Amino acid sequence: MFVGAPLAAPYPIKERPMSHLHIDDFTHDVARILMQCYMSFPRPVALYVEDIVGPTEVDDVGLHSTRHMSCLGAMLWLADEGYLRYQATIFQEGLEQAVLTNRAFVLLTALSDLRFEETDPQLPATVRLEKATLAEQIIHAIRAQDSSRTTALVRYLLSRNPQPVGKEEFAPIGAKL
Repeated sequence: MFVGAPLAAPYPIKERPMSHLHIDDFTHDVARILMQCYMSFPRPVALYVEDIVGPTEVDDVGLHSTRHMSCLGAMLWLADEGYLRYQATIFQEGLEQAVLTNRAFVLLTALSDLRFEETDPQLPATVRLEKATLAEQIIHAIRAQDSSRTTALVRYLLSRNPQPVGKEEFAPIGAKL
């Protein structure tokens, strides 16, 4: 056991008024990755990093940028955590035959307790139910380029466990309770 003065940080630690940018990038990558798989579900697709983060340059020795590798890392992390499956990596370019798992599908299509906007009561019940899902809210946040909302929705999704869908969820469209 070491006895003596506590180790000092090699650099001063300051409070940062902004969030960690790599976490923001991660949540945005996760949103886009899941939505690409959702939009083609149940058909497996090839997921390319370039489709998520845009084109990136390789350096002089052929290594991809940190941003590129972080996005690939997000894809692999989603697979490790049970949100998607894939057949193989495509070198360091993406994933081959990627598809949502049951867990991800249920979470994305479930009615969300987290809602940023109320749906128009004039819409048919089926449309109102669809707009209340996490998938629709994430799609809307991405299209609106709303970074805070995208991050909040992804963090909410990743903190959830799938729950059985209760029959009362379908009461607005005529299900008998």
